Amino acid sequence: MRSISLFSGCGGLDLGLQAAGFRTVLASDLEALCGETWQRNLPTVPFLASRIGSLSRSDIFAALGGRIGEIDLVAGGPPCPPFSKSRFYRKDKPRALDDPNGWETVNGYLNMLDWVRPRAFILENVKGLAYKVHADAINTIVSRAEQLGYKVTTGVLNAADYGVPQIRERCFVLGSLEGSISLPPPTHSKDVDSSLLPWVTAGSVLSDLDTEENACDDGHFAGGQHHDLLRQVPPGDNYLYFTEKRGHPDPKFKWRGRYWSFLLKLSPDMPSWTIQARRSNNMGPFHWRNRILRIEEIKRLQTFPDNFHIAGTVEQQWRQIGNAVPPVLAAAVGRSVAEAIGAPLRDAA
Repeated sequence: MRSISLFSGCGGLDLGLQAAGFRTVLASDLEALCGETWQRNLPTVPFLASRIGSLSRSDIFAALGGRIGEIDLVAGGPPCPPFSKSRFYRKDKPRALDDPNGWETVNGYLNMLDWVRPRAFILENVKGLAYKVHADAINTIVSRAEQLGYKVTTGVLNAADYGVPQIRERCFVLGSLEGSISLPPPTHSKDVDSSLLPWVTAGSVLSDLDTEENACDDGHFAGGQHHDLLRQVPPGDNYLYFTEKRGHPDPKFKWRGRYWSFLLKLSPDMPSWTIQARRSNNMGPFHWRNRILRIEEIKRLQTFPDNFHIAGTVEQQWRQIGNAVPPVLAAAVGRSVAEAIGAPLRDAA
């Protein structure tokens, strides 16, 4: 099945879709560095380094060798800042479709549906897209897709419920010309009494990378001036440990006085908290050994293969991985789409 990838980033969504039986025939992202990552891992896929708003149907036609042919799927996640929780605190910046970038990316995605008429589409974004305050945005997406003949399904999925060792909630909008697409049923659960598999823990996927000799290596110092406090935070907790409300005998912070991820520490017995797109020395999640996670560790938490090569500096690699859809979650969504459009299924890698 042939797929076009938009806002491709380093290709997490596409790796998962490949496991579900799709083949990416064209990728696109504003950041040329992502094209380098694609060249290292999927060198045969044409990559357009361009703003979505500047692309035309003729650009797509030319990139595909002069013939678009039948496209089974268009998939991508428009950049999330206009819909993110952090935007609620930035009163100086517009939200959702009032943000020019938000409008350009969503409109560009919908234009692509009109130009190539794929059998199905996947649009992924932060959970905030599903909030009532962003109703106009999601209603615009759904109504325009329906005008093009798509039957649309929306919902929020937690990656941990599909075997990803990370609590990461994301909004998915799925559409098909051939019938409704059901959201994939969870395969894992935090409920120990559930008939489903247990959530995958951070400890289970990082243990072989976690050794005493590299526990405090250079370049991964965490906490800054609060490093000594970070060392006191129990695994799975954050700065709230040092608040009066939590009963600390010597409170250091006010309740909800900081971002929730401040001094946030992983527990080896739980999935990771959401991996952010920015590497920070005071915003976690941090390793339970009180250090910043390494690139090979966040790749594991995002379910990328160990041999997947990311271009750029450490910070640039981190941003690409943190922005990605975990491939294991993408594979679960991809299999639901493949089933809905009547395509033969393939086992996930």
